[in-house]
Amino acid sequence: MTRTLDGQALVYCDGAFNTPNGKTAHGLVRFTERYEVKGIIDHTYSGKDAGQVLDGTPNGIMVYATIDQALETAQDLGWILEYFVIGLAPDGGKLPPKAREVVNKALTKGLNIDSGLHDFLSDDEEISLLAKAQGRQIRDIRKTPPRSSLHFFSGEIEKVDSLVIAVLGTDSAVGKRTTAWLLVHGLRKAGISAELVGTGQTAWMQGARYSFVLDSLINDFVAGEIEHGVVSAWKDGAEVIVIEGQGSLMNPAYPGGFEILAAGRPDCIVLQHAPARKEYDGFPGYPLHPIDRQIEALDIIGGKPVVAITINHENLTEAGVKEAAIDLTSRTRLPAFDVLLNGSKPLVDLIIEFRKNHPKPAL
Repeated sequence: MTRTLDGQALVYCDGAFNTPNGKTAHGLVRFTERYEVKGIIDHTYSGKDAGQVLDGTPNGIMVYATIDQALETAQDLGWILEYFVIGLAPDGGKLPPKAREVVNKALTKGLNIDSGLHDFLSDDEEISLLAKAQGRQIRDIRKTPPRSSLHFFSGEIEKVDSLVIAVLGTDSAVGKRTTAWLLVHGLRKAGISAELVGTGQTAWMQGARYSFVLDSLINDFVAGEIEHGVVSAWKDGAEVIVIEGQGSLMNPAYPGGFEILAAGRPDCIVLQHAPARKEYDGFPGYPLHPIDRQIEALDIIGGKPVVAITINHENLTEAGVKEAAIDLTSRTRLPAFDVLLNGSKPLVDLIIEFRKNHPKPAL
């Protein structure tokens, strides 16, 4: 049974569910140990099952047109709602103007607010005063932690004898975190102790034990926090540690991956890719760099092998996924899997074999 760290929640994602800007809500629909998600708010898919909309598999989480509709259902069914989670992840991390009224209503109905936006709701005078008057809490997940709680890189990561895997991507909002979780869960099912080092707000919302929000950190502490997450998981007995990537190495707006390669010291890389994408997410006119060039760049910078490509099947049919996998393997000589569509077992088996053939001696 999945544990729940905090309590029952509604997730706000109006107008963005089943789009790249709804990726936080998507993560919470698929898996979270922090909340028991009772409903998604998005008028676009009102009355539908969120799991059915997202992945074609019903999971009992319904989509509601408005917060009022969701609250009425909560009262009828006896839910004990505690949290209102902002499930939007728009470019720039801004709170849409129409969402302010909804956030205020959630507070007046006694819900705490969790937000991963760059617009800090706890700094908003109107919203914070209302929260105080209602005795409710606002958690801005992307607020920079106090320096006293952060870590510098120390080199202790060189002692880690667990297998460390980086799940990186060829673009932002491409499914890195979902693949990382599926890999962790698949390894656990195979009897291997595996942990995720979460690097974004959604992983924290999903209850990742070893997590920080990379884009909330002061640059001096990024390497240290990556190292601290890996070392902490290792000290707690993880046999395999999977690091969630952010952005992509060659993305003009969200360059990411170098810090993980440099400080996380991964032994191998799983590369997430959306074959149907032609341009970087949200930036028309910026063509996606060819995957073979991206693999070459990862090899030059990290010096560690890409062992598999995992496919994001957006805008592809099932037959199209099979064709894409064959094409990617032909071009890169790497196995290609859609772990969300077809399950993680082939990737898990590959990682188990890699671990067996690449043992790491303890220092």
